[in-house]
Amino acid sequence: MRVLYFSRGYTPHDHRFLAALAGSGNEIHFLPMLAGGRGQDERPLPQGIRPHSALVGGEGSIAARLPRSISRLKARLNSIRPDLVHAGPIQQAAFLTALARFRPLVAMSWGSDLLRDAIRGPGCWAARHTLRRTDALVCDCQAVRSAAVRLGMPEGRIVIFPWGVDLKHFSPRSANGLRGRLRWGPAFVLLSTRSWEPGYGIEILVRGFLSAANTNPDLRLLMLGDGSLRPRILRMLSLNGALDRVHLAGQVPYAELPACYEAADLYVSASRSDGSSVSLLEAMACGLPALVSDIAGNREWVTPGAEGWWFRDGDAADLARGIERAFAARAQLGALGERARATAEARANWQKNFPLLLDAYRMALERGRRA
Repeated sequence: MRVLYFSRGYTPHDHRFLAALAGSGNEIHFLPMLAGGRGQDERPLPQGIRPHSALVGGEGSIAARLPRSISRLKARLNSIRPDLVHAGPIQQAAFLTALARFRPLVAMSWGSDLLRDAIRGPGCWAARHTLRRTDALVCDCQAVRSAAVRLGMPEGRIVIFPWGVDLKHFSPRSANGLRGRLRWGPAFVLLSTRSWEPGYGIEILVRGFLSAANTNPDLRLLMLGDGSLRPRILRMLSLNGALDRVHLAGQVPYAELPACYEAADLYVSASRSDGSSVSLLEAMACGLPALVSDIAGNREWVTPGAEGWWFRDGDAADLARGIERAFAARAQLGALGERARATAEARANWQKNFPLLLDAYRMALERGRRA
């Protein structure tokens, strides 16, 4: 089978899918929608993947170049002649594929494309249009599935596929020295791995940390990533005199991520919209309890008092109270971390979950034959 994997760019998530597909016995072509951009994976394409140059150069909206983009995509499809197209996010690569009228189409939701971007307006229209022309939809949790059904996707053509993580790469390990290098040995370390963008609640996270740290000198914050809110975040930390209690690690290579999880006592995410957050699953796989926003995607993975706790979505004061509660219960964090790891082993094993994607491919091909 010849598959065209069509995505916005080449992120760590794309690398993982392409690496697994490279070993599936199929002929896999990779077409990025845009060249470059923030969040690109530093690793080369997996061996065996057939690369194609980006459909459009540079970052930014593709709407102004829509007719040209559709024409270019049709030309690529005529050249590659795939048996099916695997495309996502919904309003981007999958939408373009639907506009190009290619079938069979396996559309893959990236979570927020249906949970946030499809609530109203053009994003809602594009999602409905795409789903009407989708032969199989792949999503990573029940919350995204429910959103797709509300938008008109038949339940029988949805495959729930928790992306999961590599449980060997992300696993509980002994101390790695990062805390020592930061001189944070006895401190209580919070870890944030989310992008510094509005949808990820990064300002809420920083406000919650600053509030809790104002009365607790033992708190430290390890922040990974970067983004458009960087000037604002740095200003918040500086004005509150907290820069010496925060380590800004920037974009951390995939190989070094486990060391960051191992250096922390508590994973924290204030994201406003998520499916099955891969960074949350990585933290759980490393045996790290989690304090996460009370949104549908997180509730599917974290049970209060089992794998961690929730705080009210968008509420920095409640986040601060959650940090204080976790600090007070720090003697129990080992047991919570063990439960988090057990949950990851049971439900977030990438090797076990990946074959569900191939089930979606078969579903789409069968629907195409019937049509």
